[in-house]
Amino acid sequence: MTAPVRRGETIGITDEPGPASGQFPLGTVHIVDDDEVLRTALVRLCRSAGLHAIGHATASEFLDGQAVGRPACILLDVRLGEQNGLAVQDAFREAGGTVPVVFLTGYGTIPMTVRAMRNGATEFLTKPVEDDVLLNALRRALAADLRASEDERAHAELGQRLASLTPRERDVLGCAIGGLMNKQIAAELGITQITAKVHKRHVMEKMSARSLPDLVRIAGRLGIEATRRR
Repeated sequence: MTAPVRRGETIGITDEPGPASGQFPLGTVHIVDDDEVLRTALVRLCRSAGLHAIGHATASEFLDGQAVGRPACILLDVRLGEQNGLAVQDAFREAGGTVPVVFLTGYGTIPMTVRAMRNGATEFLTKPVEDDVLLNALRRALAADLRASEDERAHAELGQRLASLTPRERDVLGCAIGGLMNKQIAAELGITQITAKVHKRHVMEKMSARSLPDLVRIAGRLGIEATRRR
C-alpha cells in the first residue's frame, strides 16, 4: 500500500503514463482540483492504475468543456479556490449531468457528507486517503456509470422499437399485455381475428419479444399498462 494522499504532495505515482490512449477499458475519471501538484499526482495515480484520467484546474473549466463521455466519474474537491464543490455538484446535476461524483477533501464535515450523498455522490473521502481506497472508489463509480449508461442505451433502444409500431399495433400491444387472446383483441378493437393475429405477430417482431411474458416485461420497462385485462 502506498503513502496516503495529502494536499500538495505527489501520491503513489510513477513516471509511467499508464496504458496508451484508447486502451483504457473502464472510462474516464475527471479530476477537478485547483491544487496543480495534487491534481497532477492524482492524474498520474489513476493512469498508473490503468484508469483514463483528465485534470481540470477549475470547475468552470470542467463544466464549460465538451459533454462528458460515458462511462465516467468525477473526483471533486469541496474547496476549489472561491468555488464550492457541493455547489459545483448541484450545477452539474441541474445541467443534466448524471455521472457519479466522488468527493475528496481535507475539510469534510458530517453536514457536507450528508448533502453530498443526498445529491448523488457515491463516496465522500477525506484526506489523507490510501491510494487503493481511492482507486477502488473510482472503479466502483465507473462501474456504476457503465451499468447506468448500458441501462439508458437499452431503454432508448426499447423506445425506438415502440416508436416503430403503428397506432393499431399500439392498440394490440395494450390488449396483448393484458392477456387477451386474438379473438378477444379482435372483438375489443373491432377487427377480424386474422387481422388481430397479424398485428400481434408484428408487435412481437418489432419489439423483439420472444414470448408474451417477454413482451409484458418489455412493456413494464417502458411504463406501458394494459388497456384491458382478461
